[in-house]
Amino acid sequence: MLHIVNGDSVGNKLKEAGAQGDVLVWREMYTEGPVFLQPELPANRIARGEYMEQAIGIPLEEWQKSAEAQEKQLAGYHLYDDIVLWFEHDLFDQTILSYLLHWFSQRSLGKTRLHLLSINQFPGIPLFHGLGQLSAAELSSLMNTWEEISGEQLTLGKKAWEAYTAKTPEAIPALLREDTSALPFLEDAFKLHLSRYPSVQNGLGVIEQTTLELLATGIDTPMRLFQQTGDKHHVLGMGDIQYWFCLRQLSQGAHPLIALETSVSIPGLYDSPQSFLHSKVSLTKLGAEIVSNGKDWASIHGIHKWFGGVLLYGLNPPWRWDNKHSAIVHS
Repeated sequence: MLHIVNGDSVGNKLKEAGAQGDVLVWREMYTEGPVFLQPELPANRIARGEYMEQAIGIPLEEWQKSAEAQEKQLAGYHLYDDIVLWFEHDLFDQTILSYLLHWFSQRSLGKTRLHLLSINQFPGIPLFHGLGQLSAAELSSLMNTWEEISGEQLTLGKKAWEAYTAKTPEAIPALLREDTSALPFLEDAFKLHLSRYPSVQNGLGVIEQTTLELLATGIDTPMRLFQQTGDKHHVLGMGDIQYWFCLRQLSQGAHPLIALETSVSIPGLYDSPQSFLHSKVSLTKLGAEIVSNGKDWASIHGIHKWFGGVLLYGLNPPWRWDNKHSAIVHS
């Protein structure tokens, strides 16, 4: 048996819980950077690796070695009788799940059976962020509750990955107009993904907007901002390093929206965050104007950001999110 999971924490706890077989930790974050239909192709892997090095701080060589190792283990799927995919409800996990279902849909499975364990809640946890919250004993209670993946789920996962990696966003709303109940958490996750696009109101995505709104109410440290933003948008499954990158983007350039204490710097992947977590963050004058929808940051600051397979850049992004109508619009 092979268990495929997101995160070393879950992988280690599964082993501690006595899970039979091998564990493959899928170390990817498809919610960041350029994402391709076939990310395993050498040119695509390098493009992602270069982005992750620049944005997240993962050295390119380390990134490539990790990607190659997990792809090699996945390619040996035929050595297993059963493969279990452990992925929760959030966008972070739903994109990985979509990729894996797309990948398996292209292979002859032979005698290998695919199974899925996907949850969005757990008894005793009021706000369920993910499987990483669970103890080894709690994960053990989920053993053998997985269900065999159907042809319908494979097909839907394939279509979801194709839509997510498309060069324009129209395929996602089209997909969500179909019946996606075979993967019950896909709809909410992909809708929240679309809200990450710059808004028609002020050019901010949902995370940037929430951050500025919290600052306007007096929430003024990175730790509290991350906790409250993460709780409000837990369906994103956003990690701290991803959020620090968001704060870096908001604080840099000729038109910053937030100001950080001069004595601290935003930590990278391998930096200690302790002095940063409780430092002070404040709105700039422009930030206060934009959070109240007085100005448009995209047209002032410009944008250069990936949303799955879509790259938006320049002062006039062609795609925006209309929160009032819950729709992606072409400008």
